[in-house]
Amino acid sequence: MGVAENLEKVRKRIEAACERSGRDPSEVKLVAVTKTVPVEIIEEAISAGVTDIGENRVQEARTKYEAIGNKVRWHMIGYLQRNKVKYAVRIFDMIHSVDRIELVKELEKRLSKENKTMPVLIEVNVAGEKTKHGVDPRDLFSLAQEVLGSKHLKAIGLMTMAPYVEDPEEVRWVFKKLRELRDELNERFGEEVFSELSMGMSNDFEVAIEEGATMVRIGTAIFGERS
Repeated sequence: MGVAENLEKVRKRIEAACERSGRDPSEVKLVAVTKTVPVEIIEEAISAGVTDIGENRVQEARTKYEAIGNKVRWHMIGYLQRNKVKYAVRIFDMIHSVDRIELVKELEKRLSKENKTMPVLIEVNVAGEKTKHGVDPRDLFSLAQEVLGSKHLKAIGLMTMAPYVEDPEEVRWVFKKLRELRDELNERFGEEVFSELSMGMSNDFEVAIEEGATMVRIGTAIFGERS
């Protein structure tokens, strides 16, 4: 089965999840995760209607950006090293993985030089996995304050990765908790600045949508298994 057919299947699953939870499918943005996917296959996905792609590594994104350019919106969804920030701010339209104050400061510095404002999401390690990045929920408020106080960063929401499990119902609590943290932030800051929830991947995106995801990051269900 080709990319276009896989995309159609994913879209139908998104629509069904929205219907089950009384949501409009237009509220959910599909970010196609293109880690290790060759440019020609990404172009195929773009022809089939993909408008947003997510990359995990800046170096890989730089190579692809040279070939594809601004045909799509570019999302940085992986761990962002400080020494890669100067390149990231030139390529990406949005960063999902802001997880520490040092990164906020580096982004602010580089964005200021580029005279650019960047929409960002704060990555939260809701499940407390040692192997995953993201701010501890207990430190979320202070990191959010740092982002909101930065002139060139625009806080728009939160991101998380749930543990990989066979039954996505087992990680429903992770998505629910991220939504609650988002609502708590908005209540504490007194305005609806945090609106986006980037959560849900190929194995669990339907449950994430039922719990309020506004962006789902899907690679395998579109492009197949990758090494």
